[in-house]
Formats: sequence, C-alpha cells, structure tokens
Amino acid sequence: MDFALNEEQQEFKAYCRRFAVEVMRPAARKHDVEESVPWEIIKEARNWGLHGIEHLQRIASDSDGQFSVIYAEELHWGCAGIALAIQASSLAAAGIASSGTPEQIAQWVPECFGTGEEIKLGAYAVTEPQAGSDVKSLKTTATRDGDEWVLNGTKVFISNGGIADVHVIVATVDQDLGTRGQASFIVPKGTPGISQGKKESKVGIRASHTAEVVLEDCRIPMEYLLGGPEKLERKLERGRSGEKSRSADALATFEVTRPLVGASALGIAQASYEWTLEYLDGRSENGTPLLETQHIQQSLADVATEIEAARLLVQRAAWMGRNGIPMTGGQGSMSKLKAGDVTMYATTKLMDMVGPYASETDCPLEKFFRDAKIYQLFEGTAEIQRLVISRMQAREYRERLGYGAELAAAAVNGTSPNAEVKVAVTREPEKTTA
Repeated sequence: MDFALNEEQQEFKAYCRRFAVEVMRPAARKHDVEESVPWEIIKEARNWGLHGIEHLQRIASDSDGQFSVIYAEELHWGCAGIALAIQASSLAAAGIASSGTPEQIAQWVPECFGTGEEIKLGAYAVTEPQAGSDVKSLKTTATRDGDEWVLNGTKVFISNGGIADVHVIVATVDQDLGTRGQASFIVPKGTPGISQGKKESKVGIRASHTAEVVLEDCRIPMEYLLGGPEKLERKLERGRSGEKSRSADALATFEVTRPLVGASALGIAQASYEWTLEYLDGRSENGTPLLETQHIQQSLADVATEIEAARLLVQRAAWMGRNGIPMTGGQGSMSKLKAGDVTMYATTKLMDMVGPYASETDCPLEKFFRDAKIYQLFEGTAEIQRLVISRMQAREYRERLGYGAELAAAAVNGTSPNAEVKVAVTREPEKTTA
C-alpha cells in the first residue's frame, strides 16, 4: 500500500497550484465582490488545459483516481467561487455520462464545455424549494405527449442555472414511485419554456453563478430523455412490481462526486491553514514568537491533523470510485461529511487565533470562512450524509450477520452457503438519499 502521490500526480498538483497562484488569486476578490461570472478565468483554464474534454480525458487516465481530487483541492485553494465556476459543468457532464446512451454522451458532454476556444456551460438541476437533499420528493414533472416530453416545475440553487448551454433536469415521471419514478432530461439553451428565475446573492462562493431554473410547459423531443424510453420503461416496471430499485440517476451522480466535494472543501481549509501560518510567523506575544507558544501550537496541530485525516478519507473514496470498488460502508459520504465539517472547524479555529483582523474584508480568512459553509450544505447536508452512512453501515452489518449465520448453518448441516447470501454481502447497497 502506497500513500504517496506518484511523480505524474505530483507534477499535476504543482501545475494546478501554479494556475491558482498566477491566475485565480489575483482575480478572486474582484469576482467575489461583484458576484460576477469569471469568464476570463474559465478561458485561461482552457488555455492551461484545465477545462474541457481533453482535461476530462486526462483526469480519467489516472488509475488511482487522484487527479480529480488534486484538481478540486488546488483550484479551491485558489478561490472556491472561481473553482466552482470552472468545475460546475462537470456535474452536468457526470449526469449525462451516468444516465445517457453512448450516442447521447458523445453529443451532449462536449456541449457542457465547448470545443476549441468556445466556452460553454452545463448545469445539473435537481434541488427544488420543497426538496433539497430529499431527492425522492421532487415535484418537477415530465409528462409524455406523443413524441415529446413536457416539463413543468422550478429548480433552485442551481450552479450555472439559466445561463448554461445545457441543462440536465431531473424530473418525476411517476410520483407514486419516488426515485424509481424519476428520469433525467436534456434541455438545450434557447428551448422555449425554460428560463432563469431569481439569481441568488450568497454569503460565499460568490463568483459561481447560482439561480433558479423555471420550466413552464417546456417541450423537448423524445431523444432528449437520457437513457431512452425503453430504459425508463424498464425502470418504471421494476418500481411498479415492487422490485428493489437500483440507484436513482441523481443519486448515482452524487455518489460519484462526493469525494470531489470533499476535496474542494479541503482546498479552502488548506488555504486558511497556510495563510494563518504565514500571518503568525514573525508575530510575538509577550516577547515570545506566536508559533512557539503552546496554545497556538496546540490549535495548529489540531487543525493540521483534522485536514490530513479528511484528506485520507477523500483519497480513499476517490480511489474506490475510480476502481469500481463498492462503497458499502458509506465511504463516499464519509469523505464529504468529514471534509465539510473539518473545513468549517478549521476556518473558525484559525479566525479565533488571528483575532479581530480576521473579520475584516481585506483579510483572506474572512472570505475563506464565508466560502466554507456551503460544503456542509450542498450535494446532501451534513445531517443527510450521517443518515446515509448510518443506514449503509447498518445494512452492511446485517448482511454480514446473515452471512455468518448461513455459514454456521452450512457447517452444521454439511452444505454450501446459499449463493444469494454470498451475493448480498458483496453487492453495492441501494442509495436511499442524497
């Protein structure tokens, strides 16, 4: 077992850090204050090879799954809001990749980024006013009308909402089936019936455009249903027959992205920690350098340890996801939960150490603190992550217990364990919530 980054990963980390230092940080304050989309930084990311299809292919080439979390952490070290503006399209692309046919993936994933010098955006729209982390309660509907689908509803807190070239909309086809009655749809820019609602003014990540997406009798052709009608009909039939559901499209997408959200949060925590070390270095208390005082050392040690512990969870989950290892114990949710909580803890603790200056708008910690909170909220709140983990842990325990009882009975009777029980302890568990 090797915990070290290999040479290629180390070079990629250094390259991302240089982009964050030279391109992102000089523009961070401006876009935070203006709450503006950093188009020029997104274009520079493309020029640096850190945005677009070729970038995604490079990320996918890493068999350890570490390129993706290195990228997320280093860009968020630069500026969380700008990083989200650069990365948000990847969530839409992931939604298309997890649900679409090969033809749909080939057509629509490039439309989430653009090609050459052209910059395009994607948006993944799940959250609703009455349904945030509770994905099964979505009210946006998709009704079939001949060879078209008609979408109605409102999505909220959507990154790139209303300005995206491609919206991936998760909607309910059969309300009685919960997540088993949902499907994902492509809605291109300019489609009649889709519009931007309220643009949100946020505490943090202010360079990332967040807005409502309103769907009013929005008509799209049948081929914009991700996965196609036959796949959807099979899914609905399984639901109506009472068969245990497979992962919902939205939940499958979230499962893939949770370690990336964790890594993003850690970028803020690491930036806060490094800035505080630099700030405290050279300052003294009663003639003693602050970095040599015990109470400062104790606090810094706690922060550093928590960041490293969270990073290991993120790296493990990213490795598991890349190598197809089922996260039966909730490892993806653990990484997101721990990193979000650690980032909020770290920024708060470090502000306490710096003192009143940390609350001033020209202090970087003030921005880091504002940016940190969202990582306990979006893509499943911290409370929801705890529910996911506990349920998955309980299910895994019960399956191990059942398998143990089967083994014992088989030993007594001189028979082989039930094949279904063997399968049960190795299968990926059903995701019950985001």
